[in-house]
Amino acid sequence: MIKLESDVLVIGSGGAGMYAALAAAKAGASVNLIDRSLIGRGGATIMAQMTVAVAMGEQCPDHWEHHLADTLNAGRGLCDLELSRLLCEDGPNRIRQMDEWGVGWARENGRMKQAHAPGHDRPRCAYVDFLNTGPAVSLTLRTQLHRQDGIQRVGDVMITDISLHDGQAVGAEGWHLVSGESVSLRAKAVIIATGGLTRLYSRNSASSNMGGDGFALALRAGAELADMEFVQFFPIGHLAPRMIGMDPIMWDPFRYKLGGRLINSEGEEFAERYGKAESGSYVLTRDHATYAIFKEVEAGRGSPNGGAWLGFDHLPESDLRAAFGPVIDRIAKNGIDLTRDRIEVSPIAHYHMGGIRVNSKMETSVSGLYAAGEAVSGANGANRLSGNAITEALVFGQRAGETAAKFAAQIKRQSAFSSAQVTPPQNLQDMPNLAAMIESLQQLMNEKVGPFRSAAKLEEAISKLSDMQKDIGDIPLGIGGGWDSQRIDWYDLRAMLISARAVTMAALSRQESRGAQQREDFPGMLENWTVNQVIRLNNDELQLQRSAVVEAP
Repeated sequence: MIKLESDVLVIGSGGAGMYAALAAAKAGASVNLIDRSLIGRGGATIMAQMTVAVAMGEQCPDHWEHHLADTLNAGRGLCDLELSRLLCEDGPNRIRQMDEWGVGWARENGRMKQAHAPGHDRPRCAYVDFLNTGPAVSLTLRTQLHRQDGIQRVGDVMITDISLHDGQAVGAEGWHLVSGESVSLRAKAVIIATGGLTRLYSRNSASSNMGGDGFALALRAGAELADMEFVQFFPIGHLAPRMIGMDPIMWDPFRYKLGGRLINSEGEEFAERYGKAESGSYVLTRDHATYAIFKEVEAGRGSPNGGAWLGFDHLPESDLRAAFGPVIDRIAKNGIDLTRDRIEVSPIAHYHMGGIRVNSKMETSVSGLYAAGEAVSGANGANRLSGNAITEALVFGQRAGETAAKFAAQIKRQSAFSSAQVTPPQNLQDMPNLAAMIESLQQLMNEKVGPFRSAAKLEEAISKLSDMQKDIGDIPLGIGGGWDSQRIDWYDLRAMLISARAVTMAALSRQESRGAQQREDFPGMLENWTVNQVIRLNNDELQLQRSAVVEAP
């Protein structure tokens, strides 16, 4: 067994995890930063190529309270006001800190550029450029990790369980993907920063390791989840032709700047069929665009790969280059000429508003256990405001790291290493095809628990997810040794299934349409559903109850 100890253990090394590790180390704690992939190379932050919402007031007067008002409006009454306020109020501090670290925010006449994104009342979204904001943030944080003493970075470790002692989180158990050895991590405080769960869907914009690992870890440790039904779908995610090294949601700024046309297989612009004629301008909201594309596909008027065409071929190349310059060359290297070629787009799972329930200190209901970033629920309510994702990662990472370090400093004696090893995999002759099961789960979620839901679809999904749970059993499958793909798939499935069940159960329970939860059988938003839904795990059964929305003091 590999044994590692520290004051603070951070699980996940995206933007939230790296910022949490830095904050904890600066507060005097020793830190182990653990990830199943390379440190700072997995998760969603490095894939985000767009903007960061923050009330800097660089190009026009602004204040964090205006940002808060827009965040609450997008959240449709379900935001935890303390968390939303923290996100908006502390956002400028984190962006200026990143600026001091050399992230390279775009500037004009010495002032930080800020774009006007949908849902904001003014230009508020900072960026490095329209392709490299997330990679620049990740690179900057990785550089700071190398410069900061007290942080040990360990990649290629899959965490399987949080270790508990007398009801308190005291570390974690996992295994080393390269060697297959068990790994025991001892810590005085643990932070889950593993991102969201959009890998549950066959069409998504997520990193391959965002399958709900953190939610499963939190539930098994005794923590609570909330708002799990709210999965945000991006309406015009890239579908075809194949495009390498570019964000699948990159077409959004193209469309609202240039008025790209949504076209069906019959060559018709179809938005007006759904009450929202566009006339060459980008006026269709995300929910309306998603609905329109889904309905065209259902009617047999979709593109060859099951989406819609997005066309800019009505625009001269000079307009495209004036708006996006070198980005046009990057697209051309992928064999796409926007003056001639249309691309296929489709709604894709993009972000998860729900997650681990925390307070404004990032404390869960389990002593010594914290969470940060997209793994956290509450700040975004029923729908996330454009640009809030990286802001949330940095702000909540900072708060979690500081709080965990303070908690660890109060613990006088480190707990003993766990003697339990990760259960060795079983090499069974009749082992199910776990990779195929993952693909089936993703397809099931896409078809039955997608952006438009009904009781019949959700009940069918719950039944099939329960069958899958029985099929994989309680003992890990695999052949043993390093890079055991069956063993990886088994642990992935265990996490994905419990997360998928939580999403589906909450979606079935909420009998209304609000934000990202759209029920075709309950089309209206209802006042009596202005509540959060909280999920706990009790004797391997998920239990759900309603809870009043947390108001700011």
